[in-house]
Amino acid sequence: MLSVRAALVAVPLAALLLAPLAAAAETPMTAAEFEAHVTGMTITYQQSGGIFGIEEYLPGRKVRWSVAPGECKYGSWYPEAEALCFVYEYDPIPHCWTFWMQGGVMMARSAGVDPGADPGADLAEADRSASPLPCPGPDVGV
Repeated sequence: MLSVRAALVAVPLAALLLAPLAAAAETPMTAAEFEAHVTGMTITYQQSGGIFGIEEYLPGRKVRWSVAPGECKYGSWYPEAEALCFVYEYDPIPHCWTFWMQGGVMMARSAGVDPGADPGADLAEADRSASPLPCPGPDVGV
């Protein structure tokens, strides 16, 4: 069993040794890698153990995004430096993310977020399917 003093030394040392592995694991995907991974797929993202949203990736870098069943926003994505930016209808402000693979799972972090500030803010690919996102279309109903 480690003494308190040995544990205080071991923890920072382990963090220093694992830091290069964490940095390597977060090598950003290129636009081509991302496009190959997602096109034709519907991906469910989770954050802190809960569902964050679902996005369907269409050809031509087009997307459909949903945070509630039957409510979809249409948009597109484009590369911007090491990030990928998404613009949706009715919201001209780009939302930029960095994507990387970690243990076979695609991860995402909002651009400009310090990874040490809130590691729970990262998104993780929870499910991927070739089924389309159920989007009834705009203004459907009575």
